[in-house]
Amino acid sequence: MVSVLKVRKLGNSAAVILPKDELERMQVKIGDELTIERSDKGLLLSPYDKDFTRKVDLFERYHRQFRNAHKELAK
Repeated sequence: MVSVLKVRKLGNSAAVILPKDELERMQVKIGDELTIERSDKGLLLSPYDKDFTRKVDLFERYHRQFRNAHKELAK
């Protein structure tokens, strides 16, 4: 299903209002936080998951710290 959304002015920013059925499909409600990612097809909105974000940050720090060791072990 294709929906056309209008970009509206909100203070000094811009806003897009998401339809209620899309919020229900994403399992988010008013006041929840979303993450936004760029992809080759456009933008991807996802519910913000604090635990997942923390785990990704930990992995990235670990990977930077042991990057050379991982390269040697991969040979």
